[in-house]
Amino acid sequence: MPKRKHAEISQSSLSLTSKVRLNSGYEIPLLGFGVWLIPANETELACATALTAGYRHIDTAVAYKNENACGAAIAAAIKAGTVAREDIFFASKVPTPAGISYEGAKKYVQNSLAKSGLEYIDLILLHAPFGGSKGRKGAWKALVEAVEEGHVRSIGVSNYGIPHLDQLEQHIKELEAERGGKPGAGGVLSVGQWEVHPWCARPEIVDWCRKRGVVVEAYSPLARGTRFKDKGLKEVAKKYGKTPAQVLIRWSLQKGLVPLPKSNKKLRIKANADVFDFELEEEEMEGLESDEYKPTYWDPTVSSLEEMMP
Repeated sequence: MPKRKHAEISQSSLSLTSKVRLNSGYEIPLLGFGVWLIPANETELACATALTAGYRHIDTAVAYKNENACGAAIAAAIKAGTVAREDIFFASKVPTPAGISYEGAKKYVQNSLAKSGLEYIDLILLHAPFGGSKGRKGAWKALVEAVEEGHVRSIGVSNYGIPHLDQLEQHIKELEAERGGKPGAGGVLSVGQWEVHPWCARPEIVDWCRKRGVVVEAYSPLARGTRFKDKGLKEVAKKYGKTPAQVLIRWSLQKGLVPLPKSNKKLRIKANADVFDFELEEEEMEGLESDEYKPTYWDPTVSSLEEMMP
């Protein structure tokens, strides 16, 4: 398989404050802080550390059971004058399959608002495509209404395969027609989130999104540490005096992705943001990317259109 060219992003144009505009019209910070698997009693401190380090994008989910701790950290930072609410990008996800219906998604959006304590949520994603076609269409409609009501600013999906994405486009067209035919009445797809790293680059999905202006977020951008001993990765890290984790985050950024590294360790949280003082060369970008397809966890992208459960 031939290598793909990455997005042209130079070091001079990239910083911890860099953002990209979404299809919704809002902006998303290019570096996010993930809180998957961080215990609820450790999440508030981890988020507070991230905010102090300069992160302005926090990614959680109903399934992570720590939305309230994320919200508490944000509220404390705002109260202390460290940040303003409009500078924070807070994202969560409707659980699957429980929330993949019109009623389910409605309920979980309200629950996320209540648990986070925020007046609005910057981004809500449908966490995975399980739940069937009818359920996905209903859940998407609920997200569209949440945007119209001012509870959510941008919406998207996570872990969708190409067939799910193609069907979502059809659902958007159907909803637009059903809701009066006004452009945008079917919703605007702004973000897609997948496990993406050099050993699971998902070029077909990334290309699908880029053709439509959909921003791709990369969860597990460090491949959960399973490839830190990779010879090529270690050589690049040594050249720049960086850790393998920092090189992988930089790879994501230069690919035009929005990486979501996670940690509950203070030094690692800070180190993961220290990736703006070097730039990988073209051949290094290409050399790091593998033809492998090795997700480190689950892979709902391969599920059928009518699969109901993970």
